[in-house]
Amino acid sequence: MMTAAGPDGPTGRADRAGGEMNGRMCIVTRESGSADELIRFVAGPDGTVVPDLKRQLPGRGCWVKAERPLVDRAVSRKLFGRALKTEVKADADLGATVDRLLVAQLAGMMHMARKAGQFVTGSAKVDLAVRSGAAIAVFHAVDAAADGVRKIDQARKAWHLGMETEAEIPSFRVFSEAEMEELMGQNAFIHACALAGQAGEGVVKRANLLEQYRNGGQSRATGGAGQKTP
Repeated sequence: MMTAAGPDGPTGRADRAGGEMNGRMCIVTRESGSADELIRFVAGPDGTVVPDLKRQLPGRGCWVKAERPLVDRAVSRKLFGRALKTEVKADADLGATVDRLLVAQLAGMMHMARKAGQFVTGSAKVDLAVRSGAAIAVFHAVDAAADGVRKIDQARKAWHLGMETEAEIPSFRVFSEAEMEELMGQNAFIHACALAGQAGEGVVKRANLLEQYRNGGQSRATGGAGQKTP
């Protein structure tokens, strides 16, 4: 465990992931935010800027709002070195690297939720979960057939109107079928849904984060777009 004292005090407590002395502030916008709205970066052993999605890597960290254009701007304006107070190299494709890591993180959480029984696939199972109120979000392949998506959309609308909920169950279209086959192998799906529970809610949280990263801070999920999962 790191115990060296520094300008932030013993054990570097002021800059631990999740607890900077002055709170978390985006180095581009200078706006504060929660850990779920920002991405942490640290300087790697070789002096390159490293995304720390789990907020666990040691050393001084800095934060950027989870939006691709802001990460790209931090690179182009050379803001990482100033924030990390050391000479660092931020690769030109850092924004794309963060996207790949967010994708891998979402796929990993889907695997975990599946094992926990909180992520089911197949149009019939998804339709049943939506109509019963068990589903908290649905997922379709980007290239899913329109008819299959339409039928599940009808189930979402029926639940929303019948139960008079504030919004429909959110619906995401993040990966193509080919991308999912590469990411998830035999667990790739055309239609799926997350169910209530820690793992299922983790899927929705990460899907929202990826959508927001790709779309300038907004989720394109339909129905419950932009809603935050606790």
